[in-house]
Amino acid sequence: MKFFLDTANVEEIKRINALGLCDGVTTNPTIISKEGRPFEEVIKEICSIVDGPVSAEVIGLQAEAMIKEARVIAQWAPNVVVKIPMTEEGLKAVHVLSQENIKTNVTLIFSVSQGLMAAKVGATFISPFLGRLDDIGVDGIDLIKRLKAVLDNYGLKSEIISASVRHIGHLETAAEAGSHIATIPGSLFPKLWGHPLTESGIEGFLKDWDSFNKSLKIEGEKYATVR
Repeated sequence: MKFFLDTANVEEIKRINALGLCDGVTTNPTIISKEGRPFEEVIKEICSIVDGPVSAEVIGLQAEAMIKEARVIAQWAPNVVVKIPMTEEGLKAVHVLSQENIKTNVTLIFSVSQGLMAAKVGATFISPFLGRLDDIGVDGIDLIKRLKAVLDNYGLKSEIISASVRHIGHLETAAEAGSHIATIPGSLFPKLWGHPLTESGIEGFLKDWDSFNKSLKIEGEKYATVR
């Protein structure tokens, strides 16, 4: 499973990338707005840090506007991916862009039929939202399983990005369901590599090591006194 970092914070990206855990980055207008910097500047810097795909979302709602924006964004870096909303106009735009070999990430997917349509028109990635489905009482992981089965059934090449990942359970069950990618907020990563038993185990090892060294020192002093 690939890990994408869901942020536009450069320092956060550098931290996770240094661990070898950042296979790509996803952003959206909300995330970008928090940085207080020009959109293009932020995306270009992220693309220079990360080797993998970096999703940058269009603002237009009509296909013509999306396509025009996408063509500009695609020139910013070789690893940039254009994020397109799951709408009729979005599908039309993705169909055109896929023929131009511009990589796309169709976002805000909440059903198998939406994911299937996005894959059929040539989306590089499709992004079902787990947390937002949970909010309305729908099993997001079931959607991942069903989407994976549909893609496999028909040999569709789109990769599933499990989005709106809010806790460890989302990540683990999405991995079990066969999601190709999870896009994860930076605040969740420490919870993924940390565990109370790991921390207490380290404390125990250090305490035992300290006791062992103290006993060696005492034995050494005794030996010196006897001599």
